[in-house]
Order: sequence, then C-alpha cells, then structure tokens
Amino acid sequence: MNEFLLFILFLTGLGMVAIDKNVIKKVIGLGFMNNAVVLLFVIRGAGAGEKAAILATGTENIVDPLPQALMLTAIVISVCITALSLGFAYKLFMQFGTFDIDEIKTRLEHENR
Repeated sequence: MNEFLLFILFLTGLGMVAIDKNVIKKVIGLGFMNNAVVLLFVIRGAGAGEKAAILATGTENIVDPLPQALMLTAIVISVCITALSLGFAYKLFMQFGTFDIDEIKTRLEHENR
C-alpha cells in the first residue's frame, strides 16, 4: 500500500513536470518525484527487528547504513537542485515577467526575428 501511494506521488510529480506550463509548478513536481524516491528507499531499507548500526557488543541484525547515507546525500542534492531551479525561474520572471513557458517561448521567438 505504501509503495502504491509513493507511485502515485511520483506520477503526480512526473505529470507536473511533463504537462504543466508554469516553471514553479515544474520545480514542485521535481520535488514530489525526489521525495517519492527517497521515501521508497526509507520504507524498503527499514527492516523489522533490525537495530541501528551503533557499535556495541552483542549487536546482531544491524541495518545497512549505506542506503541511509545515500538518501541523505539525495536529499541534499535535491535541495541544491531546487534552489538552483528557483533561481533560474526568478531570472526568467525578471526578464519576461511571467512563469508561463509558452509565453517565454513566444517572446524569445519574437526577439530572435
């Protein structure tokens, strides 16, 4: 059930990126997609009965810390990509006065004539 909801979240983000004409909504869609993937790894990486990888005597069935480290890295990269994308969106808005991709494309075509 959880995986199905994450699949729906991922498809929502993919739809926002593919269909929506607003740059900000596309950035939000990328965030949805990234969050769905990170949450999937968190759900799949958490095993029942496994303990945290803390060094102590007598610990057995510890969780592999590599997926946790990779997901933390993915979260940091996602924040950086979101910030960069919002910066580009701001520059587009300052130059063209809109976040609509079709309007920006039309104005660019008129400038290049």
